[in-house]
Amino acid sequence: MKIYTAIVERCQYTGFYVGFIPGFQGAHTQAETLDELNQNLREVVAMLLEDGEPMTVDELLNARV
Repeated sequence: MKIYTAIVERCQYTGFYVGFIPGFQGAHTQAETLDELNQNLREVVAMLLEDGEPMTVDELLNARV
């Protein structure tokens, strides 16, 4: 099982937690609680991995050249 690190912030206007996984395009979500955010991020990653492993930033940059 691969481990991903998420960055989590709390929106000062809505109070919602916002999370994303750096370098994993499309892996972001929001929720009212940290438990809900964790579950949402897991679902997003599982869905994105159906298309295969994400490309790293270096791979993306080299592919566009």
